[in-house]
Amino acid sequence: MSMEIIYEKLRKCTGYEWDRHNINKNWKKHHVAPVESEQVFFNNQLIVADDIKHSKSEIRYYALGKTDRNRKLFISFTIRSLKIRVISSRDMSKKERDNYERYI
Repeated sequence: MSMEIIYEKLRKCTGYEWDRHNINKNWKKHHVAPVESEQVFFNNQLIVADDIKHSKSEIRYYALGKTDRNRKLFISFTIRSLKIRVISSRDMSKKERDNYERYI
């Protein structure tokens, strides 16, 4: 799917849908608070693409972006009923940071 189509889908979203397990998992494993994940979608310089490798039972995407405090995050997510559902959120790897910096 083209980036323009993905961005259009994101613009139509009306909020977030959080699974209690994923909130706790993201905090315990990666020390990422839900609000940090949400900030990435509002800040400029957001890169979004299909996550084909993990799109078995539903269409998944990944995002590379920054929080309000410039923390660079990798976020795996899906869209359900016009809500962004974060599956995983963590700091970008070195390779992801390098690609992100080159792209923007």
